[in-house]
Amino acid sequence: MSSNETENILLCYPLHPDSCPRAHRLTVVKVAMYAFISLIILMTIFGNLLIIISISHFKQLQSPTHLIVHSLAVCDCLLGLLVMPYSMVRSVEGCWFLGDVICKVHFSLDYTLCIASTLHLCLISIDRYCAIYYPLKYKMRITNNNVTVLITLTWIFSFVYCFSVVFSGVFAVGLEALILQMSCFGGCVLFFNKEWGLTSIIMFFIIPGTIMSTLYIIIFNVVKKHAKVLSEKVSVTTTGVNSQSSAHRERKAAKTLALVMGVFFICWLPFSIAAAVNPFLNFVTPADVFEALFWFAYFNSACNPLIYGFFYPCFQKAFKTLIFTYICGFNHSHTLTFE
Repeated sequence: MSSNETENILLCYPLHPDSCPRAHRLTVVKVAMYAFISLIILMTIFGNLLIIISISHFKQLQSPTHLIVHSLAVCDCLLGLLVMPYSMVRSVEGCWFLGDVICKVHFSLDYTLCIASTLHLCLISIDRYCAIYYPLKYKMRITNNNVTVLITLTWIFSFVYCFSVVFSGVFAVGLEALILQMSCFGGCVLFFNKEWGLTSIIMFFIIPGTIMSTLYIIIFNVVKKHAKVLSEKVSVTTTGVNSQSSAHRERKAAKTLALVMGVFFICWLPFSIAAAVNPFLNFVTPADVFEALFWFAYFNSACNPLIYGFFYPCFQKAFKTLIFTYICGFNHSHTLTFE
């Protein structure tokens, strides 16, 4: 490398002899990246905050299903608040300015919240399956207290598993030489070996994804059967009108569930494939490509409130009431009537 090329390289820490190089980007590109990623972060935080406030504020929304949605929104909101802003700086600048310990805490939180988010989606699919397939048993067995216990266990497992894996360094066994060769001052990258890379993808993408897909296919088939039966019973009577309305709601719910699965797989599949394959290819995936795939997976947390909130009439009513009451200043009732 010539002296001119060396002078053109920007460093994260110019005065440190072992500093990582900064990402070489035009100023306009950096501004565009910061603006776009900031938009994703704001969507994630405020969208999920609306869900949290709505469920906390209106007792009518505090059902077992909505408690899981509430916890999912807390998870995604924390991801937007505690993880994404620091990931944004790392992605745009190519540098980490907060030290090795905070780097591990950052990745542990990131890992925890992403896994917790996936497990919450899985819990929602199980909850909906029980509600539709076993409607009588569901009301007796799936209570707010039982769901709260499951949510708490999900958080504890995600937190303990992820922090122990990251801080123990077990995920990088056998990669010591590679890490020593590629490490530099101002970097924050975790390399997963082949075994842990595959284990993580199987445990937290393939298995939950398979469970959700299977349950949603069953749910969709049951809803179709119910809708067919109800449509056959439609008459001019009030019962017929109610049956038609019920069939419409069930079909709409089925379409929403299909959208949930579609967005989940679209967002997480590219990153999951790259993370699983990368150790077998000696980590040849360019850093910018990996960061882009990671942000695409993050985008699922911004989509969750759109799907679980704005696609459901009960949340739409709650949002309108909150906006009119606390932003516009109109005196709306704190109680809502949901169909």
